[in-house]
Amino acid sequence: MVEQTVKQNMSRRQTRILVHSAMWVALSVVLIMLVQIPLFAAAPWMKYDMADVPVIIASLYLGPVSGLLILAAVSLIQAMYFGGDGIVGFLMHFLASGSLVFLTAFIYRKKQSLGGLICGLFLGAVAMVAMMIPMNFIFTVHFFGVPQEMVKEMMIPVIIPFNAIKAGLNAVISFAVYQTLIKRSAFFDFTKQQINK
Repeated sequence: MVEQTVKQNMSRRQTRILVHSAMWVALSVVLIMLVQIPLFAAAPWMKYDMADVPVIIASLYLGPVSGLLILAAVSLIQAMYFGGDGIVGFLMHFLASGSLVFLTAFIYRKKQSLGGLICGLFLGAVAMVAMMIPMNFIFTVHFFGVPQEMVKEMMIPVIIPFNAIKAGLNAVISFAVYQTLIKRSAFFDFTKQQINK
Protein backbone atom coordinates (compact mmCIF):
# COMPACT_ATOMS: atom_id res chain seq x y z
CA MET A 1 0.00 0.00 0.00
CA VAL A 2 2.78 2.43 0.97
CA GLU A 3 4.77 1.46 -2.11
CA GLN A 4 1.74 2.09 -4.34
CA THR A 5 1.20 5.53 -2.75
CA VAL A 6 4.86 6.44 -3.30
CA LYS A 7 4.63 5.36 -6.95
CA GLN A 8 1.45 7.42 -7.44
CA ASN A 9 3.06 10.49 -5.87
CA MET A 10 6.14 10.10 -8.07
CA SER A 11 3.96 9.69 -11.13
CA ARG A 12 2.00 12.83 -10.26
CA ARG A 13 5.20 14.79 -9.66
CA GLN A 14 6.64 13.68 -13.01
CA THR A 15 3.40 14.67 -14.74
CA ARG A 16 3.52 18.12 -13.16
CA ILE A 17 7.17 18.58 -14.14
CA LEU A 18 6.24 17.58 -17.69
CA VAL A 19 3.39 20.11 -17.76
CA HIS A 20 5.62 22.90 -16.45
CA SER A 21 8.32 21.96 -18.97
CA ALA A 22 5.78 22.10 -21.80
CA MET A 23 4.80 25.60 -20.65
CA TRP A 24 8.44 26.77 -20.90
CA VAL A 25 8.82 25.12 -24.32
CA ALA A 26 5.67 26.88 -25.58
CA LEU A 27 6.87 30.25 -24.28
CA SER A 28 10.23 29.77 -25.95
CA VAL A 29 8.61 28.86 -29.28
CA VAL A 30 6.38 31.95 -29.10
CA LEU A 31 9.51 34.09 -28.63
CA ILE A 32 11.10 32.43 -31.68
CA MET A 33 8.08 33.54 -33.71
CA LEU A 34 7.96 37.08 -32.29
CA VAL A 35 11.62 38.06 -31.95
CA GLN A 36 13.92 37.71 -34.98
CA ILE A 37 16.36 40.62 -35.19
CA PRO A 38 19.28 40.73 -37.66
CA LEU A 39 22.27 42.32 -35.91
CA PHE A 40 24.81 42.59 -38.74
CA ALA A 41 24.14 43.80 -42.27
CA ALA A 42 26.98 41.57 -43.49
CA ALA A 43 25.11 38.50 -42.21
CA PRO A 44 21.35 39.18 -42.27
CA TRP A 45 20.61 35.47 -41.83
CA MET A 46 22.14 35.57 -38.34
CA LYS A 47 19.22 36.78 -36.22
CA TYR A 48 18.98 37.43 -32.51
CA ASP A 49 16.13 35.62 -30.78
CA MET A 50 15.09 35.31 -27.14
CA ALA A 51 14.26 31.62 -27.23
CA ASP A 52 16.96 30.76 -24.69
CA VAL A 53 15.54 33.07 -22.00
CA PRO A 54 12.61 30.82 -20.90
CA VAL A 55 14.91 27.79 -21.15
CA ILE A 56 17.48 29.40 -18.83
CA ILE A 57 14.79 30.38 -16.33
CA ALA A 58 13.29 26.88 -16.46
CA SER A 59 16.73 25.34 -15.86
CA LEU A 60 17.24 27.58 -12.81
CA TYR A 61 13.90 26.43 -11.48
CA LEU A 62 13.80 22.76 -12.52
CA GLY A 63 17.53 21.98 -12.73
CA PRO A 64 20.17 21.60 -15.47
CA VAL A 65 18.97 18.24 -16.84
CA SER A 66 15.37 19.46 -17.21
CA GLY A 67 16.75 22.63 -18.81
CA LEU A 68 18.61 20.58 -21.42
CA LEU A 69 15.52 18.48 -22.17
CA ILE A 70 13.45 21.64 -22.63
CA LEU A 71 16.18 23.09 -24.85
CA ALA A 72 16.22 19.89 -26.95
CA ALA A 73 12.47 20.21 -27.58
CA VAL A 74 12.76 23.92 -28.44
CA SER A 75 15.79 23.35 -30.70
CA LEU A 76 13.99 20.56 -32.55
CA ILE A 77 10.85 22.66 -33.12
CA GLN A 78 12.95 25.62 -34.30
CA ALA A 79 15.05 23.44 -36.60
CA MET A 80 12.09 21.73 -38.22
CA TYR A 81 9.46 24.47 -38.40
CA PHE A 82 11.13 27.89 -38.18
CA GLY A 83 13.95 27.77 -40.71
CA GLY A 84 16.47 26.40 -38.23
CA ASP A 85 18.45 24.43 -40.85
CA GLY A 86 17.26 20.94 -39.98
CA ILE A 87 19.28 18.47 -37.95
CA VAL A 88 22.53 20.45 -38.29
CA GLY A 89 20.82 23.59 -37.02
CA PHE A 90 19.36 21.53 -34.19
CA LEU A 91 22.81 20.28 -33.16
CA MET A 92 24.38 23.74 -33.35
CA HIS A 93 21.60 25.34 -31.32
CA PHE A 94 21.47 22.55 -28.75
CA LEU A 95 25.24 22.36 -28.20
CA ALA A 96 25.81 26.12 -28.07
CA SER A 97 22.77 27.09 -26.01
CA GLY A 98 23.22 23.91 -23.97
CA SER A 99 26.54 25.28 -22.75
CA LEU A 100 24.81 28.42 -21.51
CA VAL A 101 21.82 26.62 -20.01
CA PHE A 102 23.73 23.80 -18.31
CA LEU A 103 26.55 25.88 -16.81
CA THR A 104 24.15 28.54 -15.55
CA ALA A 105 21.86 26.05 -13.81
CA PHE A 106 24.69 23.80 -12.57
CA ILE A 107 26.68 26.62 -10.96
CA TYR A 108 23.55 28.24 -9.54
CA ARG A 109 22.45 24.91 -8.00
CA LYS A 110 25.87 24.57 -6.33
CA LYS A 111 26.09 28.17 -5.03
CA GLN A 112 22.40 29.08 -4.47
CA SER A 113 23.29 32.78 -4.35
CA LEU A 114 23.20 35.94 -6.43
CA GLY A 115 26.93 35.55 -7.04
CA GLY A 116 26.38 31.96 -8.19
CA LEU A 117 23.69 33.12 -10.62
CA ILE A 118 25.90 35.87 -12.07
CA CYS A 119 28.90 33.53 -12.27
CA GLY A 120 26.82 30.81 -13.97
CA LEU A 121 25.34 33.20 -16.52
CA PHE A 122 28.72 34.75 -17.30
CA LEU A 123 30.59 31.45 -17.68
CA GLY A 124 27.67 29.98 -19.63
CA ALA A 125 27.68 32.92 -22.06
CA VAL A 126 31.47 32.63 -22.53
CA ALA A 127 31.12 28.86 -23.12
CA MET A 128 28.38 29.45 -25.71
CA VAL A 129 30.55 31.91 -27.67
CA ALA A 130 33.55 29.56 -27.45
CA MET A 131 31.45 26.59 -28.59
CA MET A 132 30.28 28.41 -31.72
CA ILE A 133 33.83 28.96 -33.01
CA PRO A 134 34.68 25.31 -33.82
CA MET A 135 31.07 24.53 -34.72
CA ASN A 136 31.12 27.19 -37.45
CA PHE A 137 34.29 25.67 -38.89
CA ILE A 138 32.81 22.17 -38.72
CA PHE A 139 29.12 22.56 -39.56
CA THR A 140 29.01 25.77 -41.58
CA VAL A 141 31.89 24.66 -43.81
CA HIS A 142 31.18 20.94 -44.19
CA PHE A 143 27.38 20.84 -44.05
CA PHE A 144 26.25 24.24 -45.32
CA GLY A 145 28.98 24.50 -47.98
CA VAL A 146 30.32 27.90 -46.94
CA PRO A 147 34.00 28.23 -47.95
CA GLN A 148 36.38 27.98 -45.00
CA GLU A 149 38.08 31.24 -45.99
CA MET A 150 34.76 33.08 -45.75
CA VAL A 151 34.12 31.65 -42.27
CA LYS A 152 37.63 32.76 -41.23
CA GLU A 153 37.06 36.25 -42.61
CA MET A 154 33.72 36.58 -40.79
CA MET A 155 34.81 35.01 -37.50
CA ILE A 156 36.20 38.09 -35.70
CA PRO A 157 34.09 40.90 -37.21
CA VAL A 158 30.72 39.04 -37.32
CA ILE A 159 30.42 35.51 -35.87
CA ILE A 160 32.07 36.05 -32.48
CA PRO A 161 30.41 39.45 -31.85
CA PHE A 162 27.00 38.09 -32.89
CA ASN A 163 27.21 35.15 -30.51
CA ALA A 164 28.60 37.36 -27.73
CA ILE A 165 25.69 39.79 -28.13
CA LYS A 166 23.13 36.98 -28.30
CA ALA A 167 24.50 35.11 -25.28
CA GLY A 168 25.04 38.33 -23.34
CA LEU A 169 21.56 39.72 -23.99
CA ASN A 170 19.87 36.43 -23.14
CA ALA A 171 21.93 36.13 -19.95
CA VAL A 172 21.09 39.70 -18.85
CA ILE A 173 17.38 39.35 -19.70
CA SER A 174 17.23 35.97 -17.91
CA PHE A 175 18.89 37.50 -14.85
CA ALA A 176 16.41 40.41 -14.77
CA VAL A 177 13.35 38.19 -15.28
CA TYR A 178 14.50 35.59 -12.74
CA GLN A 179 15.25 38.23 -10.12
CA THR A 180 11.80 39.73 -10.68
CA LEU A 181 10.16 36.31 -10.27
CA ILE A 182 12.18 35.60 -7.13
CA LYS A 183 11.01 38.88 -5.61
CA ARG A 184 7.47 37.81 -6.37
CA SER A 185 8.12 34.58 -4.48
CA ALA A 186 4.44 33.62 -4.54
CA PHE A 187 4.98 32.51 -8.17
CA PHE A 188 7.73 30.05 -7.22
CA ASP A 189 6.07 28.97 -3.98
CA PHE A 190 2.88 28.12 -5.88
CA THR A 191 4.63 26.22 -8.68
CA LYS A 192 6.85 24.31 -6.23
CA GLN A 193 3.78 23.30 -4.27
CA GLN A 194 2.08 22.14 -7.46
CA ILE A 195 5.07 20.05 -8.52
CA ASN A 196 5.76 18.56 -5.11
CA LYS A 197 2.16 17.68 -4.25
